[in-house]
Amino acid sequence: MTAAAPTADSAQMRPAAPQRHARPLAILRILLGSVFLWAFLDKTFGLGFATAPEKAWIAGGSPTAGYLGSVKGSLAGLFQPLAGAPVVDWAFMLGLLAVGTALVLGIALRAAAVGGSALMVLMWLSSLPLKSNPVIDEHVVYAAAMIALAATHAGNTYGLGRQWSALMSSSSLRWLR
Repeated sequence: MTAAAPTADSAQMRPAAPQRHARPLAILRILLGSVFLWAFLDKTFGLGFATAPEKAWIAGGSPTAGYLGSVKGSLAGLFQPLAGAPVVDWAFMLGLLAVGTALVLGIALRAAAVGGSALMVLMWLSSLPLKSNPVIDEHVVYAAAMIALAATHAGNTYGLGRQWSALMSSSSLRWLR
């Protein structure tokens, strides 16, 4: 008796990484998502860590004005005019919230990897030239980690990845799996 060949849908439902690697990848996913969610919460409510309460988004502050307004380097002229623009503030904050939520819950990891990597690449570009390493900084590492988490289906362990994949496979939003 021959075994049936696995289908594309069945391959999506099980983790690509061996089981012994699933838990550490899930923990990495949750920790990385928490970094994004923390940045969102601190910038929104001014929790006094990176953002003072009087500079909080809900107090009328701009989550992008401080960072983008102070960038120096080869691409400063490209990024400084974006500082404090409402559309840039909203895009940045929604990006932090969406990527953080997706990573913590283990859902839409492909979309989170694409969107989060784009956000990280833009932040990396805005900080050029790098001070401590000519090429690599935490933004590149975070982007690589998000891509690895999506590629290994890390949302299936300690997350809602399996349920999300099943839900998306029956809709026209298959690309969100």
